[in-house]
Amino acid sequence: MKLPQKFFARRHEIAADYLKELDKHLDDLVAGRTTEMLEVRDFADLIHVHPVHLSNTVKAATGQSPCYFFEKRLMEISKSMLENANTPISEIARILTYDPSNFTKFFKHFAGQTPKQYREAYLVALTQQALVTA
Repeated sequence: MKLPQKFFARRHEIAADYLKELDKHLDDLVAGRTTEMLEVRDFADLIHVHPVHLSNTVKAATGQSPCYFFEKRLMEISKSMLENANTPISEIARILTYDPSNFTKFFKHFAGQTPKQYREAYLVALTQQALVTA
């Protein structure tokens, strides 16, 4: 049985809506406009679909689960924030709704190093780059 093209268009529309809402939520979180981390069921409510349908549809449209995009975007934000040496790691954790030890575990799981190690490596690389260009 051949599925109508409209089915595939809706699948991609739901995935795009999820990614748009995810980016908006994480931007709000970093900017301080919200202090609570949303979950997949909350995003499903925002785009008016069932959470299981959202998960299955995003996976079918992209090949990845909604959590993959959530975690990937959180890591991008975390790394960006860690590159600012003036912001304490505990403050970054708080902004991203983690307690410091859980943030360290989350970050290490995905980056293979602690936030402190990432920051130190970034600052060393930055210093070496400055020396090369000087």
